[in-house]
Amino acid sequence: MLKPFDHQTTTTEFILNNKHCLITSDPGTGKTRSVIDAYAQRRTGRMLVLAPLSILEASWGDDFSKFQPDISYVSAYAKNRASAFDSNADVVLTNHDAVKWITKNLRVLEGFDTLCIDEFTAFKNKDSQRSKAAAKIAEKFEYRIAMSGTPNSNTILDIWHPTLLVDGGERLGRRFYSFRNSVCTTKFNGFANEWTDKPDAEDTVAAALHDINIRYTLESCIDMPEQTVSTRYVDLSPVIYKQYLTLANESVLQADGAVISAIHAGAKIKKLLQLCTGCVYDGDGVQVGVHEERYQLVLDLIKERSHSLVAFNWQHERDHLVAECEKQKIKYGVIDGSTPPEKRKDVVDRLQAGHLQVVFCHPQSAGHGLTMTKATAVIWASPSYNAEHYQQFNRRIYRAGQTKRTEVIHIAARYTWEETVYEKLQSKLSRMEELLDILNTLHQQRKTA
Repeated sequence: MLKPFDHQTTTTEFILNNKHCLITSDPGTGKTRSVIDAYAQRRTGRMLVLAPLSILEASWGDDFSKFQPDISYVSAYAKNRASAFDSNADVVLTNHDAVKWITKNLRVLEGFDTLCIDEFTAFKNKDSQRSKAAAKIAEKFEYRIAMSGTPNSNTILDIWHPTLLVDGGERLGRRFYSFRNSVCTTKFNGFANEWTDKPDAEDTVAAALHDINIRYTLESCIDMPEQTVSTRYVDLSPVIYKQYLTLANESVLQADGAVISAIHAGAKIKKLLQLCTGCVYDGDGVQVGVHEERYQLVLDLIKERSHSLVAFNWQHERDHLVAECEKQKIKYGVIDGSTPPEKRKDVVDRLQAGHLQVVFCHPQSAGHGLTMTKATAVIWASPSYNAEHYQQFNRRIYRAGQTKRTEVIHIAARYTWEETVYEKLQSKLSRMEELLDILNTLHQQRKTA
């Protein structure tokens, strides 16, 4: 069995010494291994792991088999959930939304004493049914662990509810609005109050959480090859750019005889981004083709590299790219919301074995926990507004086990919202990294104290 890295051993010890803990180490540092080893040493009851559906087997299952084969586990999906909990398995792996079923069947938690929430940002919205259900079951567990390498990708408020699940409100309080008032300021934007993080919000939260949080940056614990980030531009044709400006200015577009409308600002930007990628959808959800120029650039980048991941946001992007790969006999795989868990694992295994040149991924479906280090490039066929999905997906190739230089390539249509979206992503990531840097500093100070 492979020996854990020093930072993994330290994280394992931290878990064993703290009944409630947050692990905010970078994506790719091997947080799963530390949790598994800690459970193997404590093992006083059963463990429930709540994780993204895509990584139940591909990440957690593989790591249990690899690092602690004596521990039995079962993956609980909708079709076998009841039997999985009723089994004799030491560990039950299930997806985040399963908490709603568990709250209606609390008896299944008898014998469990450890809860691990992987990618705790799934529970950042206190008002979602999923978060409310998680709050009901969290208090049933003596030991609680929550993990994410991207804890506050949009705002410092993202971390309040996940922390509540772990410590019951001891550090950030049980009242969300009191917490918001302490770390945010409000401004009326003409439609509603808009809350923004105070300049010292990161320091305030980090100081409150430092005793239950452990964090390592990837570069501080593993000698990682360089990763570069670049943008490749495409120009919209005069006809398409005129349509783009029409939609931007008037919120109505005529395309191939269909009328496309975008009344609200958010909907307008979404339509503009769709138009940049070669297609928009009318009111009935029907695709209206506009142009396909950018796809040739993506295919050229794929062919120039041995193994790549391509992020897409729209179904028509996937369909265009898959059709081109079929035509050009490029070996590919696809991971998106329609890919069943066992198929996702198969795609990852085939990529890691070198049998696929490219995997087309929706970042929400393949952005957490998967190791795809055979690839050395992430190509964004179009940008995502979600900073967490962006950061997490890039880390599928930039993580422990990577031995080659890697690159992240943005595709953007010049003079469009795509350029702005990439810029806004960097701003969001800067605020998130500020909090993480403070947490990391406090962790290092605690180690030397």
